[in-house]
Amino acid sequence: MVKFISTRDRNMKVSAHEAVIKGLADDGGLFSPETIDAVIDPVDLLDKSYQEIAAAVIGAVLDDYSEEEIRACVAGAYDRKFDTPEIAPVTKMADGWLTELYHGPTSAFKDVALTILPLLLTAAYRKDSRSDIVSILTATSGDTGKAALSGFADVPNTAITVFYPEVGVSAIQKRQMATCPGSNVEVIAVRGNFDDCQRMVKEAVSSPEVKAALKNVTISSANSINIGRLVPQIVYYYSSYLKLVERGDIAMGEAVNFSVPTGNFGDVLAGWFAKKLGLPVNRLIVSSNTNNVLTDFFNTGTYSVKRPFHTTMSPSMDILISSNLERLLFMASGNDDVLVRDLMGKLKNDGIYTIPDTLKETIGRDFSGVWCNEEECADVIYDVFNREGLLVDPHTAVGIAGMQKYRQESGDHTPCIVLSTASAYKFAHDVLKSLKEEDPEDDFAAMEHLHEVTGTAVPPNLASLKDMPIRFTRVIDREDGIHVIAKRMEELGK
Repeated sequence: MVKFISTRDRNMKVSAHEAVIKGLADDGGLFSPETIDAVIDPVDLLDKSYQEIAAAVIGAVLDDYSEEEIRACVAGAYDRKFDTPEIAPVTKMADGWLTELYHGPTSAFKDVALTILPLLLTAAYRKDSRSDIVSILTATSGDTGKAALSGFADVPNTAITVFYPEVGVSAIQKRQMATCPGSNVEVIAVRGNFDDCQRMVKEAVSSPEVKAALKNVTISSANSINIGRLVPQIVYYYSSYLKLVERGDIAMGEAVNFSVPTGNFGDVLAGWFAKKLGLPVNRLIVSSNTNNVLTDFFNTGTYSVKRPFHTTMSPSMDILISSNLERLLFMASGNDDVLVRDLMGKLKNDGIYTIPDTLKETIGRDFSGVWCNEEECADVIYDVFNREGLLVDPHTAVGIAGMQKYRQESGDHTPCIVLSTASAYKFAHDVLKSLKEEDPEDDFAAMEHLHEVTGTAVPPNLASLKDMPIRFTRVIDREDGIHVIAKRMEELGK
C-alpha cells in the first residue's frame, strides 16, 4: 500500500485517506507518494468511459480506499453536474487538440477534481469514524475558489473559507464566489495577491495562534497542495490520450506532448504523474503568462520571486510561488527532503534558490518552460476563432501559444494536446477585446455581446449570476490573515 510522505520530512508517513484529510503536512510540506509502483497501461482502458478510467487511475494511486469507495466517489462526482457525458471532450485544431475541461458546474477545469474531493474526504472520515469539523482553507487566483465552494457547500462535517486577491480576479470569477450558496461557506477578499492568500493558508497549519484555536476542528485544503485534489487531475491526461487513439489520430503507444497553462504547477504535475504511471508522454510544456517565473526556472535552474508581479488577462496564472513545484523537486531528487527543506527555506528567507545541475537535468528530460505576453495571448484568441471558429479563454490561449512557441524553438512536432481550462465567458471583457470588438462596461452585457459575435452559448451557470444576491463582501489586509483564520477556527469549534 502506498504511503504518502512529507516533502520536508520523509519520515512523516500517512496513508492516502489520511493525506486527503490533512491536506498539508504538519511541517508545511506537501504529501507525496513515497513511490509510484503502479502501472496503468492505456491499452487496458481503451473504449472505457471517463468514469471507468477515473476509477482505475484514482484507485491505483489512492490505494487504501476500497474499490467500492472509489466507484461511489466517481459516480457521485462525474454525473449530470457536467453538461456532457464525456466530462472532458477533445476537439481537433489544425495543429493539435484541445481537451475541454470547462464543462462542470463552475465552467473551469478545477471542477474535475473539486467535485470528487469532498466525496473522497467524506469517505476518509467514515473510515476513521470521525466527527470533528474539517475546515477547508483555500486560496484562489480565480477558479479554484468557486469550484471548491460549489463542491463543499453543505457537505456534512465541513466548513470552507476561500481567500482571493481583491484585485486580480475577473469580475465574473468574483461574482461567482460572492454569490455562492451554502450554510458552511465563507469568502474573504485580501488586499494582496494570490501568493499572499496561499501563504496564509499554508502558514495556518503551523501557526501557534491557529493551533490554539483548534477545538474539535481539523484544518485541510482544497488547493492542489492536497493530494486528493491533484490525483483526479491525472485522469484527463489518460482520457485525452485514449480519445486520440480511439479516433485513429495516433497509434497506441505513440508518445504525445501536453501543453498546460500553468500557475501553481498542480495541473501540469498531474501530467508528470500520468507519465510515471505509464502514459506515453514525451514532453510537458509548462506554458506561462507574463509572470514567467517557471519559464526562467526550467531554463536556468534558478527560481526567483524577486521580480515584478503582473496582473494579466489570465488571472488564474498570476502566481509567483508555484507550490506544487516542491513535489516535483522532492520526487525527482529521489525523495531528498534535506534538499527540499533547504530550497524552501531559501525561497522563504531570500526569495530565490538554485537547484543542483543533476536535478535540473533530470526534470529537463520531461519539462520545457515557455511563456507569452499579453499581446501574443490576445492574438491567439483572435486567430483561433477566426481561423477555426473555436472560442478560447486567455488561459487556454497561453497554452496554445506555448505549444506553438515550443515547436518553433525545439523543432519537436510530436502530436500535442492543449489543456483548455475555462470557458471564455468567465473572461468576456478580455476575449471581446482580443476579438477586436467593443468592450461593454457591464460584465453581463459583455457576455451577451460575446454570444452575439461568436454564436457560442453562454453557460447557464454564468448567465444566472446576474440575478443572484451578493452574500460576501468582506475585505481584509494580508497581515490580518492568520488572526482571521484563528477566529474562524474558534467559531467552528463552539
